[in-house]
Amino acid sequence: MSEEAVQVKAEKDYSDYQRGLQGWMERHRPDLKNLRVHDLRVPEGSGHSNETVLFEVSWDGDSSSETARYVARVEPPDGGVFPEQSPACKISVELQHRMMDAIGRTGVAPISPLLPFENDTSILGQPFFVMEFVPGVTPKDLPRYSQEGFLVDASPSERERLVKSGIQAMAAIHTLDWRDAGLEWLDTSGTPSMGHQVEIYRNFARAELKGREHAVLFDALDWLDKHDPNAPVGVSWGDARTGNMIFEDFECRAVVDWEAASIAPCEADLGWWIMFDRQSFEQMGVERLEGIPTLEDQVAYYESCRGSKIAGDIHYWEVFAVARFCTIYIHLADRMVEAGLMPEENSMAVNNFVTDQLAGMIIN
Repeated sequence: MSEEAVQVKAEKDYSDYQRGLQGWMERHRPDLKNLRVHDLRVPEGSGHSNETVLFEVSWDGDSSSETARYVARVEPPDGGVFPEQSPACKISVELQHRMMDAIGRTGVAPISPLLPFENDTSILGQPFFVMEFVPGVTPKDLPRYSQEGFLVDASPSERERLVKSGIQAMAAIHTLDWRDAGLEWLDTSGTPSMGHQVEIYRNFARAELKGREHAVLFDALDWLDKHDPNAPVGVSWGDARTGNMIFEDFECRAVVDWEAASIAPCEADLGWWIMFDRQSFEQMGVERLEGIPTLEDQVAYYESCRGSKIAGDIHYWEVFAVARFCTIYIHLADRMVEAGLMPEENSMAVNNFVTDQLAGMIIN
């Protein structure tokens, strides 16, 4: 979580969180004398996937009081929004913690230092993990970073540096051998492939739809099977975008949000990255900020960082990205209906901007 995320949700009492984290931190940091958890905050807009809790810890140092900042990620009551890649991925925050621990051990990408994963639901009501706070800023979704925020105020060279730094970090993850990194638990199919990923999303969509029709999505999944470029698999971050990176001086300091990780063609991450860029500029009718590379230049830069050309055409990977987004949007929309944020008759789970985008992308 970045320095910008300081607005606090007011509709929920988080005093139980503070008490729970106080006892938990005392157990895990017994070296800190008179430890105190305070200034707990929940950033506005968190909780769509996992709830993010910011807090500070103070203790008595040798000569004066010392303070450090931490972030807790708490499992939502109805679980994560992405399909489970394997039985080991059932708890979203546990998946994230295991991925961050594995990636952090390799040193290929910057990861927030971690404290242990906690499965005891009596502490915060749900499983959670705690990591050290990484100072910096993150391009926002609301308001969109292309319209407001630090990137709008940045110079063209700073914008270019940020995007290229993010692509470098993403490409570095893709150089990992998933077996060497100890990630066999992430795929138990025995045959990780693009076809396996399409099947995971097809089954997930059927389960989430609960009998509802979604012709556009299933046509897209069939199209992906038909045009499969048979790309080799690797470590896929799953939610690859600048909004899931923390930047300091326009350089990536941490890669966060690993709940969609999989063993899949790495090009899937690039497609997701391109999809979010396109949604931030082209599809919003916003002129590209000077200095932010074109989509074609970003693909070329990714290839240069990875040291090889992508398999197939970028259009294929962007179709997969939008199909994935379309699939998880079913769950997200149903959550909003259950929360009373939109009427059920809107059929938002199927009739939404992602479905419209996907419908215009299929090329026979």
